Amino acid sequence: FRQHPDAFYQLAREMWPGQYKPTPAHYFLRLLHDKGILLRVFTQNIDSLEGQAGLPREKVVQTHGHFDSATCLGTGKPVPIQVVKEAVLAGKWKELRDEYGGLVKPDLVFFGEKLPERFHDLTRQDLPKADLLIVMGTSLGVMPFASLIEDVRALVPRLLINRQLAGKRLTEKEEAVGFQFDASDNYRDVAMLTDCDNGVMALAEQL
Repeated sequence: FRQHPDAFYQLAREMWPGQYKPTPAHYFLRLLHDKGILLRVFTQNIDSLEGQAGLPREKVVQTHGHFDSATCLGTGKPVPIQVVKEAVLAGKWKELRDEYGGLVKPDLVFFGEKLPERFHDLTRQDLPKADLLIVMGTSLGVMPFASLIEDVRALVPRLLINRQLAGKRLTEKEEAVGFQFDASDNYRDVAMLTDCDNGVMALAEQL
C-alpha cells in the first residue's frame, strides 16, 4: 500500500460500500438474529452488507476490517470516514495525504497485518458455545479463518452452503482435518452445494 497507493485507491473507489445491496444471504443472518438464535457472524468480507441488512454491529466480526472508519498512517490519528470517502471517490487521495500528514487508509486488514483482537477474543468466547455452525460462500483457504470450523464442540453440526466443497485439508503430518463429508463415520458435516441465496431460502422455509 505504501509503495503503490494509487492501485489501492482505485480498487477502493470501485468497491466502496453503498454501491451494492445486501442479498438474501445477508437478510437470512438478520432473520436468525430477529429470532434470537444468532450468536455471531464472522466474515472475511469488507463490504459491511451485514449492517445494511440490519444486523447490529456487535453481532458481526469483520475479520479483515471495514470501510466504517479510517486512520492516517503518518500520524496514527483517525480521519473522518466521510472525508476519506469523498476524496477516494473523487480520485483526490494525494490531497487527502497532504492535508492529514500521511497516507490515509480505511481500517482494512492487509495481507501480513495482524487481525483485530476482537476476532481472537470472540472466536475463543463464541465457538465453544455454538450449537450449530453455518459456513457460507467461502473457499476456507485462508488461515486462521479456515481453522475456525475445528473450534466448535465435537458434537456440533456443521453445515456448508457453497457452490463447491471446501474446508477439507491435510496437516503437515498428512492428517485430514476440517469437514469430513465423505468419511464413513461422518455424523455431523453436511454440504448444500448451491449458491448462498438458494441455500438460505431453503433453510428459512424451515424456521
